[in-house]
Amino acid sequence: VIIYGDLPKNKENVIYLSNHQCTVDWIIADMLAIRQNALGHVRYVLKDGLKWLPLYGWYFSQHGGVYVKRSAKFNEKEMREKLRAQMKAETPMYLVIFPEGTRYNPEIPKVIADSQSFAEKEGLAILKHVLTPRVKATHVAIDTMKDYLDAVYDVTVAYEGTVDHKGQRKLAPSMTEFLCKECPRVHIFIDRIELKDIPEEQLYMRRWLHERFEIKDKLLIEFYDAKDSKRRNKFPGKSVHSKLSLKKTLPSLLFLGGLTASMLLTESGRKLYVKTWIYGTLIGCLWVSIKP
Repeated sequence: VIIYGDLPKNKENVIYLSNHQCTVDWIIADMLAIRQNALGHVRYVLKDGLKWLPLYGWYFSQHGGVYVKRSAKFNEKEMREKLRAQMKAETPMYLVIFPEGTRYNPEIPKVIADSQSFAEKEGLAILKHVLTPRVKATHVAIDTMKDYLDAVYDVTVAYEGTVDHKGQRKLAPSMTEFLCKECPRVHIFIDRIELKDIPEEQLYMRRWLHERFEIKDKLLIEFYDAKDSKRRNKFPGKSVHSKLSLKKTLPSLLFLGGLTASMLLTESGRKLYVKTWIYGTLIGCLWVSIKP
């Protein structure tokens, strides 16, 4: 894990804005949070359809996640109410938002072309390595929690090994590929932004958010397309090769590994494991359909 920019050592209540390429992006937030002793504070703004994921859909909802629908179906009131409930409960907040709304996938050029056409139509800068960001969820989150937050983290993520032999960007690693070391390094650029530096009105915030994604795009152009090959596969500026000590990782590994093994190695444990998935999923789907 290679970190650039400004990652405070102490945990804060923040909104985390990132580019989105693959499922690994979800755990990048965990990687940063654990370095601030804030791992349990990570919460997500998610696409509404993800609430039907077996077990996880219910878990994310109960852990402060916010499900949102796109475009005209976006329910601003519902999102504000969920965030206010979290603030009232004094819930620590490390709220992850992917403003692009979907993943950047170089193998689906139509999505990229449509995003660029929309930007051109709206008089916005055309972006190459990220999609045109949507502002609604970001605006509602910042506007609702502006007196509760310490900062906004603008995070840009790039994965090594995602360029083909022709020098073209290829698909970011899947979770399995990432865990099997198909991606040797992940590069994370963090820019900590004070709330006072962010426009409050949605129209101006939209322009601000697009400008932030222009900065991301320039960083990624440098990462993938720098004319000097020595400057590729890294972001400009100083970086830190960030490792975690065993005391931060070993206890969780032993606890979860031991718990899972103890269940799978006995017949009663295996039955409990299967029933948990089946009945937990059914109850969870029923729960999120009543109380998202």
